[in-house]
Amino acid sequence: MTKSAAACSRAGVHSIDHFALHVPSLVEAERFFNAFGLDVTIVGAGTQELELRSADGHRWARIFSADRKSLAYLSFNCYARDLPVLRNQAAAAGAIFVPSANGNEGTGLWFHDPDGNLIQVAVGPKTSPGSKTTSVNTSAMADVRGACTRSAVQPVKPRRLSHVLLFTPDVLRAVDFYEQALGLRLSDKSQDLIAFTHAPHGCDHHLVAFAKSHARGWHHSSWDVDNVNVVGEGAAQMAAAGFSKGWGTGRHVLGSNYFHYVEDPWGSFCEYSADIDFVSAGHEWPAGDFAPEDSLYLWGPDVPANFVHNTEVPPGNRFVSAAEGHQGCDGDRPPR
Repeated sequence: MTKSAAACSRAGVHSIDHFALHVPSLVEAERFFNAFGLDVTIVGAGTQELELRSADGHRWARIFSADRKSLAYLSFNCYARDLPVLRNQAAAAGAIFVPSANGNEGTGLWFHDPDGNLIQVAVGPKTSPGSKTTSVNTSAMADVRGACTRSAVQPVKPRRLSHVLLFTPDVLRAVDFYEQALGLRLSDKSQDLIAFTHAPHGCDHHLVAFAKSHARGWHHSSWDVDNVNVVGEGAAQMAAAGFSKGWGTGRHVLGSNYFHYVEDPWGSFCEYSADIDFVSAGHEWPAGDFAPEDSLYLWGPDVPANFVHNTEVPPGNRFVSAAEGHQGCDGDRPPR
């Protein structure tokens, strides 16, 4: 059986349900994510957790208080028929299973990936789109204004989560594990520096991406907006709120999406993204291996130095990222 045929025969998750982050300050988190355009809910009387929702109403993230920023866990959804198969695939791939927090196996599977990230797989609704999300840039007719005034711009509210990117010491190992265990498929990569994977049931060009570092880490979450104009409006919205550091506005090569990244208070990023490539269910995407200088962005400003630093790497350690490739690129909270 060819590698392509083997990939097609595997069960696969269909979407991300949510991610959970540890951060040093929930007060700062509430201000940042509110400014970004997400709906932030305080959970519990002691303000121990925040929940993030986008315009679609789905709970995309849980934010916990901790001493430092790190990924608490990443949760995927699958179809009911696929859960037992995914358990077997994860076991065969070397996943280290752990019990769910309350001991209830009905919450799905919990295991650690080779980097130690905590992963959940559970039966749940498909949150990723079933077809390419429309991105329309309208052109004004002659004799009418093509843009509104700044005071008339509506607040940017992302439609949904598009994808996440994780740092890993071994990009190719991570891709292989997530392919073998969760059925994700390689979309494109650049050597062993960065790789993008999609789910097989209809998915954006990437659902989970991996970038090379000396340690695991959380790099960014990406949020879908209507079009490139809204990407720019989001950048202006965040700058007005005091969050002007980041990278963009530009257009990626791998994924093709328009982007603007905003640095959060802990050195990771949130991305406004529009018009990303889409891989239809059953379609075999022609995955490529691109040179670093031809893999990151088609146009936009130079990559800032802060964009390619894993802030979870201990002081003194360095890493190579895809961005640096062409320039010269912990503890888990028990889930409930």
